[in-house]
Amino acid sequence: MKIIRGELMLALAVVINSMGVVLLLHSGSGISAISSVPFSLNRIMPFLSLGTWTYIFQAFLIILLFMMRRKIVLSYMLSFVVGFFFGIMTDLHTLWIYELPLNIPLRILYFCIGYIVIAFGIALSNRCRMPLIPTDLFPREAAVITHSEYSKVKILFDVICLLITSILTLSFTGRIQGLGIGTVIAALTTGYAVDIVGKRIDRHYAFTSVFSEMDERKKAIKAHAV
Repeated sequence: MKIIRGELMLALAVVINSMGVVLLLHSGSGISAISSVPFSLNRIMPFLSLGTWTYIFQAFLIILLFMMRRKIVLSYMLSFVVGFFFGIMTDLHTLWIYELPLNIPLRILYFCIGYIVIAFGIALSNRCRMPLIPTDLFPREAAVITHSEYSKVKILFDVICLLITSILTLSFTGRIQGLGIGTVIAALTTGYAVDIVGKRIDRHYAFTSVFSEMDERKKAIKAHAV
């Protein structure tokens, strides 16, 4: 089994996940569920960019996790830092992706690429042994806290995000914006897709990072002390 640095895989996940989000939006099939709430806020209050609303929403998710854990967790705070860069990358990808040509075959292509890279990126994030993007961290930690199956929590989280987006855009703009058939497909299947991709990754790769190495050293020190 090949060992891969988690730091590199996290950087890759941030880049491709943010790209996937913008590709889904540009395809016209609808925004991804994890970015649907920031998208709706951007439509209602456009003086802040999609990327800015993204890390504001992610900060809210981190606060929710603190409440669920009933304590402040350092790794969650580091996760927000990752989310901040995810928001920046979202805005950067918007600059070039929105210049891509559009027709029906290309819209389908953009959706397929966006869907695949998001599933792959989430699977990498869940295994890189580094702080996760808050929108990826929240369903994983919620599943652990509630002793639930990840795929089911992920789908529930996505559906709730879509409901919030529908309510916000309908209430403030008079119509539901950003949601399409692609959004629904992704929301209902991404959790399972992440599980499938993750199992394939686990067959061939293992991950290490500065955080996992620190944990291993602490365990070795404790074992030696005993």
